Amino acid sequence: MKRAHSAVVLVGALLVLVPAAADAGPYAPYRHFVSRPDLRPPRVKMLVRTRYASPGFLFIAPKKKVEQGGPLILDNRGRVILFMPVDRRGVTDFRVQHYRGKRVLTWWRGKSADNKRLGRYSIYDNSYRLVTYVRPGHGLSGDMHEFKITPRNTALMTLSHRVRVKTRNVLEGAFQEVDIRTGRVLFEWHSVGHVQLTESYYHLPRNPDKTYDYFHINTIEVDRDGNFLVSARNTHTIYKINRKTGAVMWRLGGKRSDFELGKGVTFAWQHDVRRQSDGTVTLFDNEAAPKMRKQSRGLVMRVDERHKTVTVVHSFVHTPPLVAVDQGNMQKLANGNYLVGWGHQPYVTEFGPHGKTLLDLRFGRSGVDSYRAYRFPWIGRPHSKPTIAVEGDTLYVSWNGATEVRSWQLLGGADKKKLRPLLAVPKTGFEAAIPLPADVPWVAVRALDRLGRSLARSAPVGRA
Repeated sequence: MKRAHSAVVLVGALLVLVPAAADAGPYAPYRHFVSRPDLRPPRVKMLVRTRYASPGFLFIAPKKKVEQGGPLILDNRGRVILFMPVDRRGVTDFRVQHYRGKRVLTWWRGKSADNKRLGRYSIYDNSYRLVTYVRPGHGLSGDMHEFKITPRNTALMTLSHRVRVKTRNVLEGAFQEVDIRTGRVLFEWHSVGHVQLTESYYHLPRNPDKTYDYFHINTIEVDRDGNFLVSARNTHTIYKINRKTGAVMWRLGGKRSDFELGKGVTFAWQHDVRRQSDGTVTLFDNEAAPKMRKQSRGLVMRVDERHKTVTVVHSFVHTPPLVAVDQGNMQKLANGNYLVGWGHQPYVTEFGPHGKTLLDLRFGRSGVDSYRAYRFPWIGRPHSKPTIAVEGDTLYVSWNGATEVRSWQLLGGADKKKLRPLLAVPKTGFEAAIPLPADVPWVAVRALDRLGRSLARSAPVGRA
């Protein structure tokens, strides 16, 4: 339903009349905020919520059939903490990482609509200011699958690279390790020359003019010995790559596996391969497309590199079953729980160590997705100020990205330069609605932390 009224909104120093709307037409229904009508994130439905869900925030990046795509942080009730809208194509791999000793937000964004700007990786600080953009070297183009900052302040980046193999155009798997500060390429690897096209399960296009995506790299992981683990979706294989020579040290899965795979291990079209601190290897097993199993799953494997055997430790599936034909990830949390982003399916699920569902949510509807989903602790201190809007006898306030606000203090008075505290209300969501006294011509709001200290104050607004 569309709302018929308008609101007086102050964003920065601009006072505008904005018609309120919450109907996204052919796209997923979105949240409407009176104080920030420019933000239109998809609605979130909590399917399972328990007190055993882990602390921290959820990080997703909705895209495709959304009114707006972009980085989105949620709390355990599905309430918006931060939304940074871009276009419907959105961004991918939105997460918290560490750069030069500080927590930062990172993501990948593709080419601009006019193709004038190539895809790039972004690093933002906790005030949501840009730290730097990162691009691969040697004139190559990065892609959506991986941007991982290492403890050495280097970045691992997957690359899109077309080459000619005999009479075919082939999209090979490639990656670089780049020094973020200088842009110097420290390591570069290309699949052609190490992995034959015959290892692929992807069907060769009948049209010889079409590019053959035989490898499809989607993960780069630094292993415990400093070498690399690489996941190739279209060969159903994890490769261990020698950091010094680029040689393939072993293959796990696929047509040329060096390991004996135990019962239930076989995976297909996988994403997000990670080596865990206990030595296990985790991945998101898409099993499609084409469909190989009844449903996608998160998989934990015990890999014995000495005896070349692999066994299943745990497997996590959604109820009811979900099949993600692309994208997806599984993150092992510090407390032993696992968070699964279902990729092509707009769901996020947290499981206990033995598979009990502790949290499950859906964002948007069919046609909306997020490449990955994560959980992290995060302290956001925006460089902007709280935003307020007055609608009739109600004031609406929000502060996009602020995580330390515990209450809102209403200020009011006859002189906008001499406002006094009137009342305080607890912060219970992205936006608060505060009833206004009848005889107060000027109002503003102060954000307070858990000790009642002032964090920031909005600009004053005169009541119409």
